[in-house]
Amino acid sequence: MADEGPRKGSVSALVGRTNGLTKSAALAGGPGKPGAPGGSRKLVIKNFRDRPRLPDNYTQDTWHKLHEAVRAIQGSTSIRYNLEELYQIMIRSIFLFLDRTYVLQNSVLPSIWDMGLELFRNHIISDRMVQSKTIDGVLLLIERERSGEAVDRSLLRSLLSMLSDLQVYKDSFEVKFLEETNCLYAAEGQRLMQEREVPEYLSHVSQRLEEEGDRVITYLDHSTQKPLIACVEKQLLGEHLTAILQKGLDHLLDENRVPDLTQMYQLFSRVRGGQQALLQHWGEYIKTFGTTIVINPEKDKDMVQDLLEFKDRVDHVVEVCFQRNERFVHLMKESFETFINKRPNKPAELIAKHVDSKLRAGNKEATDEELERILDKIMILFRFIHGKDVFEAFYKKDLAKRLLVGKSASVDAEKSMLSKLKHECGAAFTSKLEGMFKDMELSKDIMVHFKQHMQNQSTPGPIDLTVNILTMGYWPTYTPMEVHLPPEMVRLQEVFKTFYLGKHSGRKLQWQTTLGHAVLKAEFKEGKKEFQVSLFQTLVLLMFNEGDGFSFEEIKMATGIEDSELRRTLQSLACGKARVLIKSPKGKEVEDGDKFIFNGDFKHKLFRIKINQIQMKETVEEQVSTTERVFQDRQYQIDAAIVRIMKMRKTLGHNLLVSELYNQLKFPVKPGDLKKRIESLIDRDYMERDKDSPNQYHYVA
Repeated sequence: MADEGPRKGSVSALVGRTNGLTKSAALAGGPGKPGAPGGSRKLVIKNFRDRPRLPDNYTQDTWHKLHEAVRAIQGSTSIRYNLEELYQIMIRSIFLFLDRTYVLQNSVLPSIWDMGLELFRNHIISDRMVQSKTIDGVLLLIERERSGEAVDRSLLRSLLSMLSDLQVYKDSFEVKFLEETNCLYAAEGQRLMQEREVPEYLSHVSQRLEEEGDRVITYLDHSTQKPLIACVEKQLLGEHLTAILQKGLDHLLDENRVPDLTQMYQLFSRVRGGQQALLQHWGEYIKTFGTTIVINPEKDKDMVQDLLEFKDRVDHVVEVCFQRNERFVHLMKESFETFINKRPNKPAELIAKHVDSKLRAGNKEATDEELERILDKIMILFRFIHGKDVFEAFYKKDLAKRLLVGKSASVDAEKSMLSKLKHECGAAFTSKLEGMFKDMELSKDIMVHFKQHMQNQSTPGPIDLTVNILTMGYWPTYTPMEVHLPPEMVRLQEVFKTFYLGKHSGRKLQWQTTLGHAVLKAEFKEGKKEFQVSLFQTLVLLMFNEGDGFSFEEIKMATGIEDSELRRTLQSLACGKARVLIKSPKGKEVEDGDKFIFNGDFKHKLFRIKINQIQMKETVEEQVSTTERVFQDRQYQIDAAIVRIMKMRKTLGHNLLVSELYNQLKFPVKPGDLKKRIESLIDRDYMERDKDSPNQYHYVA
């Protein structure tokens, strides 16, 4: 038995996991040839910094076990200790003592430990039958553990550690182990893909990968980790990428299953081609789902809100599940741009109207901060649309209504939206919109001076007039309508006209009656009321100062209001919630021959009542008119671009001209439309075809 007491210059036998001593080159030889007899050698042995320690009672316990074993042998009784343990004690006590004393002094002798390993490898493990039974037994235990049975992991660790020490682990065990693993998971993948839903299948794959990783840590050699995990990933994921995506991705995205999508992304990222397959299906899903929102005219009412909610949902998936992967972000933007332009112009129109609904007074859904966030989200959708000129046309029309009727919820919000549009599309895009705001501010200053002017008059009138001066190029085009105004209004108009033109000579005023509104005072049996009404409603109601009842034809003759506009006006006064007039016969529609009388018994809980200005609501005809104006403007822009290009190039082929036009024009255009504009310019002698080559054009100076 080796004495482990402190001795200077002694070498401990307890080194490494082999409990033996493997001599280093420094011990085997010095400056001369290693092991050469008579050669000069220098042996340097140093104490361990941290001296290895045995259990305090190791010596006593070992002697006690050996003593009992010897007495049992002598008495022919059974030994209660494991024979292998006793053999290890004997080997450790005797042979390892020789290893660190006798063998060290004879450099030509191999270590007893190494020699023992070599003998064990050659005569036992290398035996085909022993090796086969050992490996089959180990594989059987691993198979049972994979099936859910509890096995002796310490036994597996000891056996596989032995194979590793004997340097036969890779050839005798690992190859066969990986083959069986491959077959097991190939069959398991095929079976479970049929039996389980995608989330459960992905959870199973994660569990299997975790289990195999744990086996590497617990009893397999670390060199097995890479091929083992690659095998599991290939058979459970790599072979089923398309099937998993087709079976479950749409469902997970529809139900916003964030944890399951996160798991899918993490697992697919481990497999070659996994992210690319997920990326492709991700883009297809966005296009398909988005197209269902955009294409169906029945869903137009909720289109923009649905798009915003869908965008929030996919943003959250990219942020949380896909770890802000740039490829997924980029494809998401591309997919949105693709599907939102499958239906030309309509999304642009509806986005403009959605902005109008948010910026209009009475929108109490959001605070200023929330409104700002909503506008930012709407601007993201705006970036995707190609027909930005359509958006501009409808936005300008709605902005005009908000400014002129005083319906804007917040001037700050309006200017914030304008700033966003300017940043996105440039100053040229918003110049007219900014001009509208300037007109409103200038109008306020003009009205301050006009009121001072009126106060200086000797006979101030009964009507308080407010006028907005609009620059024709900035505002939407309004069709003038000649109506019969009361003499008091006509006189006041002339006073203002004289006042304005006296300060701004050379200008021309055109009154837009369709945009006017007024506050009327009325007396009923219940008491006095005030009505906030349009100019057309005002003209109709003022007639009832002259009489109690009039027919449709009489009202039309007296007011001069256009037929369809008058019907909508009378409808709002006699068929709405605030019925100031009584229609005979009763009904929701106004027909020829209907008669209207003043409702003296009118009652309402409010003092000031706003009667809906139906003439301000957008009709189908107005929508078509706005769209047609956009198309007309596009033709002018195409013509200008063609002339500009040809003037610079002088001579150009058809394909090059079309290509250059696509680069310059900021709205979608079809090749057929470009061809028509080219033909139109040829007819108007702005350019001509080459006589020898019809596809070649020359600029005509």
